[in-house]
Amino acid sequence: MSRIGKQPITVPGGVTIRLASGNSVEVAGPKGQLHMTLSSGITVSQAGDQLSVQRPTDQKRHRALHGLYRALLQNMVIGVSQGVTKEMEIVGVGTRAEMNNGVLELALGFSHAIYFVPPEGVTVSADPGGRGRLPKVTVTGIDKQLVGQVAAKIRSLRPPEPYKGKGIRYVGEYIRRKAGKTASK
Repeated sequence: MSRIGKQPITVPGGVTIRLASGNSVEVAGPKGQLHMTLSSGITVSQAGDQLSVQRPTDQKRHRALHGLYRALLQNMVIGVSQGVTKEMEIVGVGTRAEMNNGVLELALGFSHAIYFVPPEGVTVSADPGGRGRLPKVTVTGIDKQLVGQVAAKIRSLRPPEPYKGKGIRYVGEYIRRKAGKTASK
């Protein structure tokens, strides 16, 4: 049995779940509303403030989908009740990040500035840093998948390199460092 799939999801106060026909689930809360259509065979039932996901058989495909859909529903409940946030810091001399009219402007050591327009449903904010603090970019939204995708897209503009650690990295991310060249005798 799936260890993740069999765990019930606790629905906090202020969050409403609507189970519609055709295996679709709608989750609404104070932060917004999300919708998902489940694969055929996987069913969701609600008893009080508990949601549970069931699978029809013990086939490998159904076992995999059981845990997947339980995790996706949990992320939806957390997203509409608390929201999802990813924080990134920019390491390097002369790097900066600032918001101008809803557009993220990044100076990452290239000969030109990079402009990033966040998609609908995601809020991006920038802290320019200064005085020993690193510039920070914060991505916030209710859809965990979309927030993670936008954060990964911003990180891919200048991924951290292993020699000096320069680039964009998540707050708390460990970057494995390499030794540089050594002088020959």
